[in-house]
Amino acid sequence: MKKVLFLAVFTLASAVMYAGGYRVALQGNKSLAMGHTGVAVVNSAELVFHNPAGLVFLENKLSIAVGGFGVLSNVAYQNEVTGASARTDSDVGTPIYAYASYQATDWLAFGLGVYTPYGSGVAYEDDWAGSHLVNNIDLAAIYVQGSAAIKVNKHFSFSGGFIYVTGSVNFNRNLSRSLTDLDGNRSEVTIDASGVSNTGWTVSAMFNVSEKFRLGATYRSLIKLEADEATADFENIPNSPATPFADTNATAELPLPAEMTVGLSYEFCDKWLFAFDLNTTFWGEYESLDIDFENPAIPDSFNARNYKNSSTYRFGLQYEASKNFTLRGGYYFDESPVQAGFFAPETPRNDSNNYTAGLTFNVSERLQIDASFLYVHFKEINASYDSYTESGVTAPFGGTYKSNAFVPGLGLTYKL
Repeated sequence: MKKVLFLAVFTLASAVMYAGGYRVALQGNKSLAMGHTGVAVVNSAELVFHNPAGLVFLENKLSIAVGGFGVLSNVAYQNEVTGASARTDSDVGTPIYAYASYQATDWLAFGLGVYTPYGSGVAYEDDWAGSHLVNNIDLAAIYVQGSAAIKVNKHFSFSGGFIYVTGSVNFNRNLSRSLTDLDGNRSEVTIDASGVSNTGWTVSAMFNVSEKFRLGATYRSLIKLEADEATADFENIPNSPATPFADTNATAELPLPAEMTVGLSYEFCDKWLFAFDLNTTFWGEYESLDIDFENPAIPDSFNARNYKNSSTYRFGLQYEASKNFTLRGGYYFDESPVQAGFFAPETPRNDSNNYTAGLTFNVSERLQIDASFLYVHFKEINASYDSYTESGVTAPFGGTYKSNAFVPGLGLTYKL
């Protein structure tokens, strides 16, 4: 019994991985409205994220872009065999971004960006059928990126820069499928970690084939976050030698995978712009998560995740409808990195179809209002998580998952 409960605790891995496995990319209203394309689009300081090499081709000496989004997501779970069902609370995440670019000379530009690519959560009802895997997760991360871009000539530019990441996570789950205290309260653990940080780097390039046709590429390095002061808080533990759980610290390392984006943009019919991006995220780096508990009574853990590399195919259109209005629309297909047998309810995502739209209103020559909307539809999937073990027996947990998300966004662009 003791060994079984120890193993049950070790799904801390799921708490951290929620960020990547369920991530909805939100790094700018202009780019999101165009299907989240941007690696070969030169229109604002959003280039700080998408392709800093393009900053030297902006027309203005100073460009600032700020904004945010409201993420309303929900997940419905059902197992037709057992009759179990559940639905997540519709928590609202609020990712934000702020970018600034400065044209120092005709051939040199600098960019600084702050953005939150992981900012929402999942919360099921306490003690639901999958509570031994997760009850709720709340994850937040802040990225700070600085870049310098150099123009070689009117056709080619390149950029390099640093990335600093800091984040926090709070995760709660029950210790097993049935363990309770004497009053019948389910035994649970809450993992909390904050101030987890590390650095990485990014490089990019842009090639102007002609005045209307551009190519772009951006690479972000692997960043490993090590939580060496996470806390584990146990509640409703029965007073028994078989359950010697006590609050303790823990250490775990999480890889944020490298990613590569390549793409193109093409202007046609004077007022139209088409863009395509191909993004590959190297999730194969995330094979497992090892957790070291400070309390020697709790053995270290190995948690297999076996994620695979995945790609996102992005398409966008822009139309300059008038002097004051620019309209945008797009679509992208996002492949899931989760493989069969590793579908856990804290990352309830499958391949998804994503539909976007938005516009820019020119308040003046310097100020613009940017708006966007994203609808995410995850394909319905019947899947299971097969790595949970209790009483020495593997106990897969599965069912049918339906997921979607609605994401409105609003931002400002200022040029000087």
